[in-house]
Order: sequence, then C-alpha cells, then structure tokens
Amino acid sequence: MDFAALDAFQRDPYPRYSRARREPGLSFSPELDAWLVTRYDDVRDALSRPEDLSSAGALRPDAVPSPQARAELGKGIGGGGVVLSSDDAAHRRYRRPHTRGLSAARVDALVGTIGERTARIVDGFAAEGRAELVGRLARVLPGEVIGHLLGLDEQDVPRVVRCGYLAAELLFRPMEPGEQVAAAREIAAVQHLMDGYVRSRRAEPRDDLITAFVRALAPGTGELTRDQRAECVSSLQNLLIAGHLTTSALMASMLLHLLRHREQWEALCEGPELIPDAVEECARYDSPIQGFRRRARRATNLGGTELQEGDVVFVSFGAANRDPAHFPRPDRLDITRRPRHHLGFGHGVHACPGARLARAQLCAVLAELTRRLPGLRLEPDARISMVPTLIHRSPRRLDVRW
Repeated sequence: MDFAALDAFQRDPYPRYSRARREPGLSFSPELDAWLVTRYDDVRDALSRPEDLSSAGALRPDAVPSPQARAELGKGIGGGGVVLSSDDAAHRRYRRPHTRGLSAARVDALVGTIGERTARIVDGFAAEGRAELVGRLARVLPGEVIGHLLGLDEQDVPRVVRCGYLAAELLFRPMEPGEQVAAAREIAAVQHLMDGYVRSRRAEPRDDLITAFVRALAPGTGELTRDQRAECVSSLQNLLIAGHLTTSALMASMLLHLLRHREQWEALCEGPELIPDAVEECARYDSPIQGFRRRARRATNLGGTELQEGDVVFVSFGAANRDPAHFPRPDRLDITRRPRHHLGFGHGVHACPGARLARAQLCAVLAELTRRLPGLRLEPDARISMVPTLIHRSPRRLDVRW
C-alpha cells in the first residue's frame, strides 16, 4: 500500500472527486484500488441496488496487521458478522436491533439528557477562554451518549471509546509492530469486557441496548454459545464505532467549517432557528463517512461503466454531496441551503440508523456554544490538519479561543 499517495488523497479528496465527475463513466482510483462512483445520481443508484452490489468488504482494511497482532486479536471474542458488511437476510437481522434501539421515541426521550451532558462538558472549559474542542468536546459527548444508551458503567466508557480509535488505526493506518501488538491486545481485552456485559444482560436483562442486541441476536433464555457471544460483541463494537467515531468526526468538522466561514457562524448565533439546517448543510459539505466499498455480485452497468462480477467500487457520499448537477455552488457552505436528499448519512438499506441520534447531539452542541460562547474563534496561528481517512473525516485538533 502506497500510504503517501493514499494520505494525500484522503486529506483532501474533493479535487479528485471533481475530476472523476467530469470523466465519462466511472474513474478508477489506484489509491483505493476501486472504481470511484462520484456523481450524485450514480451514488444513489449504487446504494439502491444491493442485489447487484454487495456490502461484503465495505470496510476493507488499508493496513494488514502483523501475525503477532493477529495472534493477539485471536485471543478476543469478536469475528461475528455486522450490519455494515452484510447482505440480504443477514443484514436485515443485524440491522433490526439498531433500528429499534435507536428509534425516534428512544432518541426523543434522550434529548434532555444530551442537553444536560453538553452543558456540563462546556461548563468544564467555558471559563478558560480557550480550548481544544476535539479532545474536550467532540470525542467526549458522543462517547457518553452511546455509553449511556448501551448501558455501560461510566468508568468503562473512556476505555471502550479509546478501543474504537485503536481499531481504526490498526486497520487503516501504518503502525510500528510493537504498537500493533499493543493495540490488538487492548482491542481483545475490550471484547472480553463487552462479553461480560453480554452475559450479564442474558442473566439479568435491563432497559438498554446491550439487552436489546442480546435478545435480537440470541433469542431465548438459555446459556449463550460462544458464537452467539461473539456475534453480540461484534455488533456492539460496530455500533460503538459508528455511534461514537462518526458523530465525533462530524461534530469536529462541523465546528471547523462554521468557524472558518465566520459569516455563517455569526448568522447562526443571531438566528438559532437555523441550527437544524446548519447540521444538514455541514453533513453535506464535508461528510464524515466519505463512502464505502461495494463488490459487484454479477456483471452490471453502473454510471456508464460495465462492471464484472467481483469488481470493487468506492461509492462516495462525499463526492455526491459536492455534485454541482444536484447542489448549486456545492463548494460553498451555506446554512440556509436546506440541502434536500443529501447523502451525509447514506441512503438505501444501509442508511445510517443512528442519524437521528447524531443530529440530536450536533444540534445540542451548536445550541450550547452559540448561546454561551458566540465569540468563539479559531486560534489565528493554529494549523488545521485533517486525519487521513475516508471513514471518520475530521480535523486532528481544533484549537479555539473566545
């Protein structure tokens, strides 16, 4: 893997998307070893055809862990199927507890708690005059919220959140052999921690998402088999990563772009009724999940290109959301745009089941910050560096003052 070329592409993929949209048919990306799907209509088409395009390998790793790291991972209790990379009946089975657990009623009942937690986090730095918002806010609130929903003990949440970032690094970034082994060992340990929760909820069910997943994936009351436990742990890990890392990434990039476009931030402070529209526009403007891979299940045509069985495409939500054929002046952030049918939360059978929960947290953060810290500004000398990834696009740091 040429990580230098991949990093350059991932830090700013939009120029590459723009060139690809102008080419006839699909454009092949050597960085991703896949055909790029970049036009809005083609992306929606791809996401609407699971019968032609499989989700297996949706998150194919960019980095292959060493044998020693794989041995450590083998000591864990993962390896079950997950909603993100499954198809057909298996996908429906894995998705059902996500949809029920993150229902409108459950999220609406949580809005007050999200607001209280947001206020408490901001209380922690509001008097300081400056803060680094990725570490102080964007990586804190989503972890607390998803941990609360799952039913985790509060002292376990930071460890579980850290594990999500370690898993992403291990599979998508080059790491030194010793770092790989340490990361794999911690991932396996957290899998056993989650397995303890799974077995506990089997014995003593509660009103939380862990119980809901156990009931959905392993119905009955008998002792769980190891395969059932592994399936529950894998699905819960997937939910933790999707429910935390993705929301965290969008929160950080949303604040970055609103503060970079000062007139947009000031309009938001003056008109808080625009907050829901601002969230949608930021999800369109710089989608945290830039896209997922799909594999052709049979010979098919997509976007004017003939694909053969086994061909891999990268279906880019980020590119579709900047398609000028669908969004006028797409490279301009405009919180009054009301971007209809943007793909920042996906589309089709694999659309993000946690979108409502993410929106609730993003709205809470904007409401709190615009009300209490309207003078919020980027540190003038701060250098913004985007994490080189297409799955949790975010600035590494966000240094601000007020």
